[in-house]
Parts: sequence; C-alpha cells; structure tokens
Amino acid sequence: MITKIVTFINIDYIYYLIYTKMKKLIVVSLFFVGCVVLAQKPIFTTAKTTAATVYFNAAELMQSATVNLPIGASEIVIKNVANSVNESTIQIRVPSTVTVLSTQFTDNYISEFEADENNPKIKKVRDSITMVLKEIKKIQIQAAATAQTSALLDKNQAVGGANSGLNVGELIKLVDFYKLKRIELDNNIVELQEREQNWNKKLQYLNDKLDFNTKDIEKSSAGKLILQVTNSAAGTATINFSYITNTATWAPFYDLRADNVLAPLNLVYKAQVTQNSGVDWKKITLKLSSGMPNQNNTAPTLQPWFLKYKEVHAAYGYVKTAQADYEMMQSAPALRAKSTTPTATVNATIAESQLNITFDISSPYDIASNGKVHSVALKELQMPVLYKYYAAPKLEREAYLMAEINNYSSFNLLPGDANIIFEDLYVGKTTINPNETTDTLKINMGRDKRIAIKRDKVIDKSGIKFLSSFKEQTFTFETTIRNNKKEPIEILVTDQYPISTNKDIIVELLVNDDAKINSETGILTWTVKLAQSSSKKIRISYKVRYPKDQNIDNL
Repeated sequence: MITKIVTFINIDYIYYLIYTKMKKLIVVSLFFVGCVVLAQKPIFTTAKTTAATVYFNAAELMQSATVNLPIGASEIVIKNVANSVNESTIQIRVPSTVTVLSTQFTDNYISEFEADENNPKIKKVRDSITMVLKEIKKIQIQAAATAQTSALLDKNQAVGGANSGLNVGELIKLVDFYKLKRIELDNNIVELQEREQNWNKKLQYLNDKLDFNTKDIEKSSAGKLILQVTNSAAGTATINFSYITNTATWAPFYDLRADNVLAPLNLVYKAQVTQNSGVDWKKITLKLSSGMPNQNNTAPTLQPWFLKYKEVHAAYGYVKTAQADYEMMQSAPALRAKSTTPTATVNATIAESQLNITFDISSPYDIASNGKVHSVALKELQMPVLYKYYAAPKLEREAYLMAEINNYSSFNLLPGDANIIFEDLYVGKTTINPNETTDTLKINMGRDKRIAIKRDKVIDKSGIKFLSSFKEQTFTFETTIRNNKKEPIEILVTDQYPISTNKDIIVELLVNDDAKINSETGILTWTVKLAQSSSKKIRISYKVRYPKDQNIDNL
C-alpha cells in the first residue's frame, strides 16, 4: 500500500514538472516570435539620385539612401528607384558594420503607409476625410427630403374654387401658411447648399494635405529595392548603390553654321537626352558615353564557305558606288575657308578609352522623367573646311554644296543628325557619319537653289534604226547649268553612258563635250566655271547596237 502511494506521488510530481517546463517554453517561444515579428517589420527609406551615366540605349544610375538600423537582422525597402532595372547590374556599397544578405527589385511592393496603418500623420488626415464625407452625406439627405416636401406642398396648392368648401377667411389662412412654409423650405435648401460647399472645401483641403504628405514618397516611382541585412552596431547607415536601366537614351546632334563658302564651319556639338525611368534627375552629375551595355558582345565566328554555281543575268547600265562617288568628289573644285586652325569651346570633359568616348558634363543637370528630349551642350568647334559644289543631273536636277573636313578624328565626332544654317538661312537636315575609312569627312550642306540645272533629251538627235539583224538606238542629252548667285562658282557636273557586259551589245560614245571619261564605269565629269548670272550647256550623245530580236529593259 505504501509503495503504491509513493508511486502515485512520483508520477504526479513528474506531471507537474512537465507542465511547468512547457509553460516556460511557451512563454519563451512567444517572446522570440514577437521579436522576430518586430525584426521583420520593414524599414522604409527614400533614395536620392546623385549621378547618371547615359549610354546610347541605357543609363547607369547612382543613388544613395540613409537609414537608421538596429542591431541584428532588418529588411530595408528603398523607394524612388527606377521603374525598370536590370537586376544583374545592381551593386550595393554599405558600411563595414552592415552585411547585405539578399537584394531584390520590385515594382509592386506594399507602400509604407499601407504597411503601417497607425502612422499618425496619415491616419489623422484619413480619419478627418471620413468624418467630412459623413457630414456631406447627411446634408445631401436633408436637402433631398426638403426638396421632396416642397414638391408635395406644390402639388396640393390648388385648394380654391366653387366646390372647395372653404370660405374666404380659411382660404386666406391657407395661403399664408403655404407662403410661410414655402419660404422656410427654400431657405433651408439654400442653407444646406452653403453647408455642403463649406464641407467640400474642407474635403479638398484634406485631400491636398494627404497628397502633400505622400507625394514625395509614393508618386516618385514604382520601383523599390528590398535589402535583407544584418547590422552589428546600431545607428545611421548610408547605402550607396547603382544599377542599369534601359529607360534612358541619348543621341549626338549637331548645328552646322557657315556664313559663306569662304568662312570656317561652326559646329555646335549637342546631346539629345531622353529618360522615362520614373525618377526625376535633379542637380545630378551627368555623363554621356558612346557605349551600348545592352548589345551582344559575342565576337563573330567564321563558318565554312562552300562555292556553288549560280545563273548569271547580264546587267546593263551603271550603279554608282561609294568609291566612285568619293573619286568624283575628290576631283571637284574646292573653295577653302579662310580659317586654317580649328578652335573649340568645351562644356564637357572628353575622355576617349579603347572602346568608348565619354563626355563628363561640367554643370549639374535637371532631366525630368517625362520621355521628352533634353538638349545638353557639349562643345563648339570652328573648323577649317573645303567647300565643293556637285551635281548629277541625271539623278537629281539640283546642285549640292559639300563640305570636306580633314583630320576629323581629333574632334571625337559621333554619327548623328545635324541642322544646317547657311548664310543665316535654315537649309535643312543632314547626317554626319565620322565612321569613314577615308581621311576626309564629307558633309552634305544641302541644295543650293540659286544654281539652276536642267537636263533634257534632244529629240532630233535621238532615235532608233534597224540594220539587217541589228537595231541601233541613239541617245542625246543636253544639260544646262545657270549661276544665279552674286559671285562666280565652280561646280563638278557628272553624267554617264551605259557599259556593255555582252559581246552582242556595242556601246559607242559619240559626244562628250571635253569631259573627263572613266571608261570602266562610264562616268563623265566636267568642271564648270560660271560667272555671275551666266549659264553653260553640256551635251552627251551615245548609241547602242544590239540584236533586233532582243530587248534591253534598262536602256
């Protein structure tokens, strides 16, 4: 009996110990769970853009943010990040006491005020807005009831007449009652309308206040950077980070200005910068680079080259090549500008690396995130230049003024469009392409309308003859060039005759008017000198003989 009692007591004691231990364990577990919950509450901060390097198809943004970190693990949500980010390019720089465990970009993160509904600044305004809306609703209900009462009173105002049963005294009382009641109801409606207007003004004020309290945080951009960090020393930490976004571009653009063909060429080097990142760049350090970080950087590989037969079709006529065009322009008469030494006014520091050209803008810039073009001045150049007039009347009956620049590689020019202002008149647009294999950069300065050109077929000197098994066609063209300018000019004029690649087709040049002839290409060139208000005619004639049962479709 005693043994059983002892055994019972021991078991009960054991149950007691287990219960006590579990109670302590639950309390400790709840404590740690609470700590974890508190530790996981995100810490919000806003990034400031300090610098940007804009490429042709992207931009690298440098931003910084300040945050007050406790000891231990924390989640940091950095707002005001670009809406689109290449996550593989994110680089984080933090103090030595902070360790970054993970980095994540998102454009769909819960906002700071949605995460903290007890934020006193925002909660007070939202509670006030709710109260004002209730008051406005009450007024609207009272106004509707008053309007219905007035309508009911108006429907029952026809009380007079022979069968109404009312004497004159009662009718007068009823009219007075209706009058007083109608005035009272109308006054009530006016009062309710005034009260509603006042409440609406208060509502507008509160909405503006709410917008003011949140606009710098939530309306800047949708992009956010989420960092999981651990910190060994509590305090304020500065986080510097950078990333590449494809929501910004820039393109070179030029203004070309010349007073006359004897003056140097003034070139204004500009950049057209566009960005739609969602983040306004304010007073940032701006750099422009000719690089393209998003392009494919895989070098090409040659594959085996297998030859095979192909049917050859004879082609007649001449297609002008770039080399032929260059040779003709080289032989054109030149007008050299007076200035022989290039001068420059630089607004940016230019650095040329092995692969890219970088422009470091000297002044801070503001570029809004609106997708619009922002013009950035880089430098101004005054360059010596050779001007040449050129015309190909067969293709286009207008004269072109061409500018040639030697040693252009020293100016760090990039391919881009250009406005042309010649003799204080806007001529049009042209393209500058410095990626040439020649030593001279040729710029088309546009058409000169004061040089008139006409090319006509001479009918009486043209025709077709049939000779036994052959037919013979003769072509004669006359080109007239007139100088309507106030000074004499020299112009290179070109024309052509066809070249045969078939032994059955015989081409003979009959008239060339002392042209310089390239028999391999069929190109004829004349250097024409024209005095003021003078003209000159050039004639070309050739005949083509071929079998009469054949047709040449491009003759």
